[in-house]
Order: sequence, then structure tokens, then C-alpha cells
Amino acid sequence: MTLVVSVPRPELARDLEPLPDGVEVIVWPMVRSASSPVSSETDASADAGESPEPPAPRDRIDLVVPPYLTASAALPLLAHVKTRLVQSQSIGYEGVEHELPPGVVYANAATVHETSTAELAVALTLAAQRHVDGFALDTRAGVWHPRFSRSLADRRVLLLGYGGVGKAVAARLAPFEVELVAVASHARDENGIRIHGVDELPELLPTAEVVVLTLPGGDATRHIIGEEELAALPDGALVVNVGRGPLIDTDALVRHVRQGRIRAALDVTDPEPLPEGHPLWGLPGVLVSPHVGGASSAMHPRIAALIRRQIRHLLAGEEPENVVVRT
Repeated sequence: MTLVVSVPRPELARDLEPLPDGVEVIVWPMVRSASSPVSSETDASADAGESPEPPAPRDRIDLVVPPYLTASAALPLLAHVKTRLVQSQSIGYEGVEHELPPGVVYANAATVHETSTAELAVALTLAAQRHVDGFALDTRAGVWHPRFSRSLADRRVLLLGYGGVGKAVAARLAPFEVELVAVASHARDENGIRIHGVDELPELLPTAEVVVLTLPGGDATRHIIGEEELAALPDGALVVNVGRGPLIDTDALVRHVRQGRIRAALDVTDPEPLPEGHPLWGLPGVLVSPHVGGASSAMHPRIAALIRRQIRHLLAGEEPENVVVRT
């Protein structure tokens, strides 16, 4: 029997070539019909097509790859499709079980975005520490304005989250000669590194000069950095978030930044996208990038490599990689 794989873009189908024998790849943008609820999420990568498409091109698709940024709106289209695996293009998967029909195996995109997101985490940290955002504005205005800045070297960096992205951030921070304090859900020793438990945050925050958040979203991590945690940080501390927006209590963050106590560099926000007129826009001490941690040239070859591996697993009757949800 032929193994049928659907991908949302022709470019991704081409990236999968050459295909093993017995594999057919079809392009299914997974666009909701005109009468279906419309997601407010914008797909900047053009995974979604310009016009509505039929719900599904086949009643059996062994491996389904939903669109990148509009997957939550597309997943209900699987209700009448028999599938062996749904392969997400994102690492995060909070709430996805509510969008999937029963009996679906769902894998996330671990190995795809970690390095790119870690690059941005370090870039945001350096930009905020060394006034790069301000120098960019000076460049546009034609202003020569030297400023003394905080280094990244010798800073105590609290890394909140030690999964794939957290470890990638830690590896990239090592050459900057920081004092790294890693925090995860529970304390442990891992490869010779002491990982602190999240219950230790009250003791760790008062000496943290930079806090980098790489945690996933969900109820367990919502507002893990709130009023109490922000108040515990020393004056001038920098909070960098490349995890999920709701990790931080936005109202509390705005208050502390306005007081001049805390600075922030955010790739993710709550709400997201930030609406026009939101207090984070234009707030001195805040640098915002529009959730682009994984949006780099590293993504496409890495997602293609992951899909090729999943195809081989399915052909061999093996367990797929990265399974995170079974509905």
C-alpha cells in the first residue's frame, strides 16, 4: 500500500525529494472553507492558500503536515481523515488536544526550531544590553550618540527552562563568559550541570541580572514571572522571553518597566500580536520582535529532514519521533 503524505506547500513537497519507493506526497493547504470559523492567526509563511479548498483531498492520509502558523484552525479538518501521524511544524503544542479529533497521534517539531530560537534569544539579550536597538534609531536619524552599556560577560543569567531550546541557549551563552543558572520543573544534575527546581526561584531571582524564559505555555507556566517575581529582581535586570507570551504577567511587566526597574526583550507577548496602542509599544526599556524565533532559513531544511525521518519510521513500522499527544 502506498504511504500518502500531505504537506501545505509545494516548496516543502519539493524539499522531500527524492522519495522512497511506495511514498506519494500531495499538497493540501488545509484552508478552512468559507463557511468554517476563521482563525485570526496570520500565516506569514504563506502556508495557507488564497482561496478556500475542499476539506480534504483523500479520506486516508498517512502523514499529515499542517500549515505552520495556522495549524490550530486547520486541525479540525482532520475529522474525516484516517491518518497515522500528524506532524506539526511548531515545537509548542499547548491546547492542541482540543483541536484534534479522537484517535490522532500528534508529533511536535523538536529538532527544527531550537537553534534558531536560541540565536534570537542571544541576539535580543545582546541588543538590549549593548543598546543596539537605540543605535539602530540613531542610525536612521543620523545621530552620533556614544553610550556606556552593560556587558553580557560576567552577568548572572537565570535560564528558566532547560528543554531543547533552553539547552541551545545555554550552549550559545557559554562563550560569553556568563554565570549561568539553569532552572527547570524539578532539580537535578544533568551532564555535570546543576539544574535548579522552579521552587527555588524566590532564592534565585534577587541576584539574577538577566532572565531568559524558554518554557512552553499552558496552565502550569502561566504568569510564572508575575508581580512577585518581578519585584524580586534587582534594579536594571533584563527579562528576555522566547517561550510563550503568557509566561509573563504583562500588566505587571509594564508597571515595573515604567518605574525604570526592569527592562524587557520579548519575542513573544500576551496578547499576541500586540494590538495598536498597547502600552508595550514604544515603552522605553522594551524591545519587541514579532514571534520570529523559528522564522529563519534554518527552518525549511530541518522540517524537511524531520518529515523524511518520520516517513522512514512509518515505512518501517516504527514509533514516530516527538510524539506529544494521543487523542
